[in-house]
Amino acid sequence: MLVDSHCHLDRVDLTPYGGSFPELMGAIRDSGVHHMLCVCIDLEDFDAMRAKVADQPDVSISVGVHPNEQDARTPTAEELVQLAAATGAVAIGETGLDYHYNQGDLKWQRERFRVHIAAARQSQLPLIIHTRDAREDTIAIMRDAGADRAGGVMHCFTETWEMAEQALDLGFYISFSGIVTFKNAESLREVARRVPLERLLIETDSPYLAPVPHRGKKNEPKYVRHVAEKIGELRGLSPEAVAELTAENYFHLFGAAAAASG
Repeated sequence: MLVDSHCHLDRVDLTPYGGSFPELMGAIRDSGVHHMLCVCIDLEDFDAMRAKVADQPDVSISVGVHPNEQDARTPTAEELVQLAAATGAVAIGETGLDYHYNQGDLKWQRERFRVHIAAARQSQLPLIIHTRDAREDTIAIMRDAGADRAGGVMHCFTETWEMAEQALDLGFYISFSGIVTFKNAESLREVARRVPLERLLIETDSPYLAPVPHRGKKNEPKYVRHVAEKIGELRGLSPEAVAELTAENYFHLFGAAAAASG
């Protein structure tokens, strides 16, 4: 059973499927993917995203505002809590820090991150954390704001083992995307070799970051199997074993998703 723990189904290219979202979903299921978490990046598009997957029992959703969405409205913690409760969201995020694409005074980004952590603590939902070129500040805010009381996942992880270890110490899971298959990602593969199996997740982050052998093309949840294959190669496990253990980890973390899926 494959689970794509992080994707953006509302942004996946439907051209190969004649513009049909049901055709896309059929192809994903036929590939062996049995559950997906469709992740919110801003509140302006949240309702449309939610409506798109509302009749898909194997798709869960999150609610939050991505750190790269500088012009997006930052909600209050209370608003995020209420939205999550009203819509059945299973996580808060994605949230976090990104110093790669943003310049200048990024105080707004750090404050938004704290809002999301507060919402996760209040709602008792896990966090989906995005971090890039902001290792020290990300961990410092997670510690200071009590992210360990909510738990969650460091999604699309691309950082060092040192940062992974700090996140693991805070109770977080580490999720690997198609980047782990890239030729120049040996340092990331070393991290993937060391993360405890019970804290490991896989994802596509589709439509971005398509894995080898689809690199350079638009990504889809069905390509999560390539991530499972690479993790299996690194850990001496079959792709099927990786699929099963990461699915179990996913449903352990996102308990609301597990309940909804029976």
